[in-house]
Amino acid sequence: MSAKTTPPLSRPIEIGRLPRGRAEVTVEASPEECAALARDFGIPAVRDLVGRFVLSGTSTRLTVTGTVEAVATQVCTVTLEPFESAVREPVDVVFSDAPPPDEEPEDGPPEGAPEPPDPIVNGRVDLGALTGEFLALGLDPYPRKPGVTFEPVASGPESGPFEALRRLRDEDA
Repeated sequence: MSAKTTPPLSRPIEIGRLPRGRAEVTVEASPEECAALARDFGIPAVRDLVGRFVLSGTSTRLTVTGTVEAVATQVCTVTLEPFESAVREPVDVVFSDAPPPDEEPEDGPPEGAPEPPDPIVNGRVDLGALTGEFLALGLDPYPRKPGVTFEPVASGPESGPFEALRRLRDEDA
């Protein structure tokens, strides 16, 4: 998504207008916003999407904690049937107006290093976009309908990637 593209769910919050120290904000998505997110995520439906956040810190460094909850309709990767599942994803993100580091190491940040803060842009953070991002994180990438198990095709003792070569060798002998 480019900087000029508005996400399907957008609730920009001006940090300077928040009470000092701590604030609570709830983001509730409309049915239209839920439908747009479902299209973006390539799933049949999203409903009852709510982000509940506690904001603490200063106008230059803000911590957002809370949860994102929704009901998502996904397609089972085994049966290809749609089914609903509850999504509940914890949120813990730091925003800062400090410029990002100039250069990140080629192999990424060191293991266990803290995640760099997300940017505060023009004195604002978008809690709607944050809600959509954490909904995406909470979706199962390989959804399986409850009670459905995947049974791999059983192969005989003589099947495998080298069986054809084994038969050729045996025919030549």
